[in-house]
Amino acid sequence: MITIDPSVVTTGKLHGFMLGAIGPRPIAFASTVDENGNPNLSPFSFFNVFSANPPILIFSPARRVRDNTSKHTLENADVTKEVVINIVNYDIVQQMSLSSTEYAKEVNEFVKAGLSMKPSERVTPYRVAESPVQFECKVNEIIPMGDQGGAGNLIICEVLLMHIDEKILDENGKIDQHKIDQVARMGGNWYTRANLGMFEVPKPLSTIGMGIDELPEEIRNSNVFTGNDLGKLANIESIPEKEEALTFVNNKEDIKLKIQQANQIEIHKFAKQYLDRDDMDTAWNILAAK
Repeated sequence: MITIDPSVVTTGKLHGFMLGAIGPRPIAFASTVDENGNPNLSPFSFFNVFSANPPILIFSPARRVRDNTSKHTLENADVTKEVVINIVNYDIVQQMSLSSTEYAKEVNEFVKAGLSMKPSERVTPYRVAESPVQFECKVNEIIPMGDQGGAGNLIICEVLLMHIDEKILDENGKIDQHKIDQVARMGGNWYTRANLGMFEVPKPLSTIGMGIDELPEEIRNSNVFTGNDLGKLANIESIPEKEEALTFVNNKEDIKLKIQQANQIEIHKFAKQYLDRDDMDTAWNILAAK
């Protein structure tokens, strides 16, 4: 057994060990607005419920390890004292992941992630319409854990209203744990799906994903692709050039023959087969070549 002394290892290494050991962690998909009403949406896995009377949720946006800056969510919550915490299920996990990209402050992550902004009733921040459960909260207190990179900030939220999609309820009006289909964070790129076990979602941190709003209209509005599919496709900086895609396809005889006579829907279905295998490179070259 190895022993880790937090005082003698880097914050990044300690962070990796802690997140690899402590899980699965529920995800607070937090929606806030800044002082000018501009929306922000970001996920945090330092999150849980801590009281029912009063109803209290706590999540913690940590200071960035690499440059000791604070998250927009923290800044917004500090100014407005309001937040909506949306629960993440499997249907929106890829879009949630895309929203964690380090977009500039003025960029609306709802738009980038292709999620719908639903007006709240008691607070200003929008709800994620696709989320199965949404909590409108006021911020009672923010407790900083430190002032260095990696330090957490406990945002103590009191629930004012809770919204539940009727489709996830059972015959007794309780939340059906199979129907809600929640996901949670593990270490590294790994998540766990309550119904089926672990799966991997590559982190969108090394590049700035183009966003679902930048996808071609025929892809964005396709009846073939799910929200998760669009989230995968949008997690690249730019679409492959047609000439580059044609070279890729022409070097793969099976793919070339498959798409030569295919219509748009057939192309989308073929590309989706590769998306389902997490082969985004092949999927995009199929889409870009036609």
